[in-house]
Amino acid sequence: MVKESFCKEDTYNIGMLLGKNAQAGQTFCIYGDLGVGKTIISQGFAKGLGMDDVVNSPTFTIVKEYDSGRLPMYHFDVYRIGDIDEMEEIGFNDMIYGEGVCLIEWADLIEELLPEHYTKIQIEKNLEKGTDYRRIMIETI
Repeated sequence: MVKESFCKEDTYNIGMLLGKNAQAGQTFCIYGDLGVGKTIISQGFAKGLGMDDVVNSPTFTIVKEYDSGRLPMYHFDVYRIGDIDEMEEIGFNDMIYGEGVCLIEWADLIEELLPEHYTKIQIEKNLEKGTDYRRIMIETI
């Protein structure tokens, strides 16, 4: 599925729709360059789960847990991961195979740890269509 976003609100709303339809045990891997809207998708996703928490990128903590919605949400940002073994130390397997949903920004850095099935969200800019334009491709792997 391909969605187009022409502003941050569109990107947020796409995330919200994904969150509304998310089920326990699902993993969503978010790919894209710096500044494309990975965290905005995550914020909308949290809202779709019924959360009012402030959601921001867990760049320095690697993971933030949210449990105020209909399902727990584990939001990973592995951009600064130094060693893949760090993921085991923070309880990655318990979260990824648990009863919540996982969102992983920069998932390409830990591909060998990803579950067999997940939803891939690829966000790309196209400056010819404007600085706020995003093409968001969503596919089940």
